[in-house]
Amino acid sequence: MALTYIINGKIVLPDSVVRGKFLAFDDDSGKICGIVDELPDGAKTIDAAGNYVAPGLVDIHIHGYLGEDTCDAKPEGIKKMAYGVAQNGVTSFLPTTMTVSKDEIVAALDAVRSLKEESKSWDGAEIIGVHAEGPFINPSKKGAQAEENILAPDADFIIENSDIITSVTLAPEMDEGHKCIKKLAAESNILVSMGHTDAKFEEAMSAAKDGVNHATHLFNAMSALAHRNPGVVGAALASDNVSVEVIADTFHINPGLYSIIAKVKGDKMVLITDCTRAGGMPDGEYDLGGQPIFLKGIECRLADGTIAGSVLKLNSAVKNVLDHTDLPVYEVFKMASLNPATAIHCDDRIGSLDAGKDADIIITDENINIMRTIKKGRTIYEA
Repeated sequence: MALTYIINGKIVLPDSVVRGKFLAFDDDSGKICGIVDELPDGAKTIDAAGNYVAPGLVDIHIHGYLGEDTCDAKPEGIKKMAYGVAQNGVTSFLPTTMTVSKDEIVAALDAVRSLKEESKSWDGAEIIGVHAEGPFINPSKKGAQAEENILAPDADFIIENSDIITSVTLAPEMDEGHKCIKKLAAESNILVSMGHTDAKFEEAMSAAKDGVNHATHLFNAMSALAHRNPGVVGAALASDNVSVEVIADTFHINPGLYSIIAKVKGDKMVLITDCTRAGGMPDGEYDLGGQPIFLKGIECRLADGTIAGSVLKLNSAVKNVLDHTDLPVYEVFKMASLNPATAIHCDDRIGSLDAGKDADIIITDENINIMRTIKKGRTIYEA
């Protein structure tokens, strides 16, 4: 074993921040060995210089970045996304499709599928699978998705592609008798998420019992929380088995809600970016699912003003939650690492700095700027 030790760091664990110790990983296996009290003579070291040493971030909802989009179905574009987000501390991600034509979705799935194995060893974030956001949604809550491409929920199509689809967003009220939801729960390990939905509270609670265990970008494109009809938001908050996505860009939802969601959902609060191809790009016109979108500052909108994804970076989401809450650092990092890894059933391998897991590690300063990204023991980005 050729061990490397990260020294002079504040090591971020799921329940604490450890100082004065060293994080060891094996260069050969790319696995974490554990936290040690002493350095052996002549040890190979990385100096964290007083910065945070945290798990690599996991983005389970990201459409595009740096001018590229998953639905373009271009392998080189998806690879560019993977390399780009690694600079934001992301070591694993789900390229996300949307409500485009079925042929375009199939092409995108094939493009991601062709890269999955290679992504394990390239100098970018690893592809875990695809998040299929739609096309099984409610037209009344389509948001920035194209209505002409909406389809009825189709469990067979999803299961046929379950080698690459890790997560799917659907509107439970469009799934008669919850046949699709029940079949996915019985025959797959896919994360079934309710989103772009106008379900009533009771309908959403019933869906959660039938196999829905996640909510896509909480509060956005779903029936709202009201005192006489708590809607999908109320059901997502009330259901113990449902994890919730939060776009913490200070624009999609009021940052005053971050603390409330964290108190209610605990380890089931998941930070995502929902980033579009406009992410990392200058203000101007781009496209999303064949529709023009306009970026100004942190806001992406359609021509009619409808919010259309984000340009958020996942490390910035961590910083925003830290800035707007009194939550401990370890809990907020967990929202972008262990919590999403758990949601997509990968927490045995990624999401925390436990011994035996992949050495997916980031070093960040106090403002969560990424100083170094390490994937499976290899530095893939250094500021």
